[in-house]
Amino acid sequence: MTPQKVKEFFARLQKQNPEPKGELEYTNPYTLLVAVVLSAQATDTGVNKATRALFKAVKTPEDMVGLGEAGLKKYIKTIGLFNGKAKNIIALSKLLIAEHHSQVPRTREELVKLPGVGRKTANVVLNIAFGEPTIAVDTHLFRLGNRTGLAPGKTPEQVEEKLLKVVPPEYLRHAHHWLILHGRYVCKARKPECPTCIVRDLCSYNDKTKA
Repeated sequence: MTPQKVKEFFARLQKQNPEPKGELEYTNPYTLLVAVVLSAQATDTGVNKATRALFKAVKTPEDMVGLGEAGLKKYIKTIGLFNGKAKNIIALSKLLIAEHHSQVPRTREELVKLPGVGRKTANVVLNIAFGEPTIAVDTHLFRLGNRTGLAPGKTPEQVEEKLLKVVPPEYLRHAHHWLILHGRYVCKARKPECPTCIVRDLCSYNDKTKA
């Protein structure tokens, strides 16, 4: 995709949704971090159902440690892999208290040292909580990067690297959300909704669906 097409691609997404928001519910950077950890291999809808009650009881790492692993599991047992996630969340909460004055770190290097936090989770937190122009490549972004020709790559890291190079600076902050939402609701995995897609003429996908 040419630089001119890339710019037009994001200009259209911006016009459609000027201030895109993530769909995970949270109350502060800490609860966002917890929600993102819980969202691995789970849907945002499923995570939100569990955390609405959890985040009424827990707002800080101290609250979470006080709740304990067994207590946390009662709230998140409907979420996939909840046993491992509960263990990681308690461990990262203790680490935040011990090493970060109970605050969520603002660098990727420090975030990925926390249990259960990988590069993708760190990028989401940096983008949503702190407004950093990061791009977290999940299954939606990986599919879009390759399918549209926007940023083809064999791994999420390659797609992320290419997106950071090709996305114009003025669109970087919200690019992550625009692409996730577009992949979730329009450029779907099994049957993309090409007839209603606002960037279909810019997309290099050869097997576009018809109405």
